[in-house]
Amino acid sequence: MPPAAVTLTRQFQEKIIAGCLERYRSGHNGTDSKSVGGLPPHVGSNPTLSAIPQPGEKHMELLVFDLDGTLLDASSTISAYTRETLSLLAARGIHYTVATGRTLHASRDLIVGHGFSLPQAYKNGVLIWDPQACDYTHQTSLTLSELEHVVGAVMSQGITPFLFTLEPGNRHVVYHAPLHNEVERRLAADYAQLSGVEVRGVAELPADAEITNISALGAPAAIDAVQALIADEPELVAYAGVAAEGPSLRWIDLHHVEASKGAAVQVLREQLNATRVLCFGDSDNDLSMFAVADEAYAPSNAKALVQDAATAVIGHHDDHGIARFLRERFDLDKS
Repeated sequence: MPPAAVTLTRQFQEKIIAGCLERYRSGHNGTDSKSVGGLPPHVGSNPTLSAIPQPGEKHMELLVFDLDGTLLDASSTISAYTRETLSLLAARGIHYTVATGRTLHASRDLIVGHGFSLPQAYKNGVLIWDPQACDYTHQTSLTLSELEHVVGAVMSQGITPFLFTLEPGNRHVVYHAPLHNEVERRLAADYAQLSGVEVRGVAELPADAEITNISALGAPAAIDAVQALIADEPELVAYAGVAAEGPSLRWIDLHHVEASKGAAVQVLREQLNATRVLCFGDSDNDLSMFAVADEAYAPSNAKALVQDAATAVIGHHDDHGIARFLRERFDLDKS
């Protein structure tokens, strides 16, 4: 790495460390964080929210859908057949929600108008959004030591970390260090196009921001190296995969281990008094919710290890696999 890049890296790390120290000093008044609502100290909840509406059934089944590669088709949309299936579920009083690696802002336009009225898990369980209260009920943030570790690992590979924050007033801001190439500039522009998301340089990172997760995009060797560098951190979890920008690039997303789809599903089960949970997913980040579900289903396009963990393998996501299964399972085509 050229000397100028090394200097930028050090300056960026110093900025992150100083900002987070200040956040902990001022935001926590120099005291240790306390658990809120029985959650770990780094997991926050909003105690001012009214109780989430209870469906009221004695025996409530809850369906939890992953989006990409599962409920969505190959064009990343909910097909007309699947839309109709969701309407049939709603008409039968069968409850469903989503648990996705996407942000709320990247999912909202996809699911609006399709009966998703229950709390929803975003960023692999980092955040739980209650659409009835229009607020987050749970969030999981990275600690100072985790931030130091992740930022150092990412920048040591010459790629730019994107820091996702949840700020007062439910403002979502993505902060980034100087961008290295056109791919990273396009990524920043893509984030900026999401409704409700701001993209800023790291110099604007406020001391009171809660950093929920860190993402990066780079060559496969660089992403693999980042994963290896944080492998000894038991409180971190990383998911990676082939980038939409092409097979020569991979993405990685890192957050606290307490944030997972499985943990979010457990929260939803308790909040909604669900007696049985059925989960649908296709990738590594779905395994944690498969582990806590009463039944777990993988489309035939799912990774092999996900298929192995499933109760059963059903149809391909681009052939309405989940919708076809639901129609048969709940006799939805019967008048």
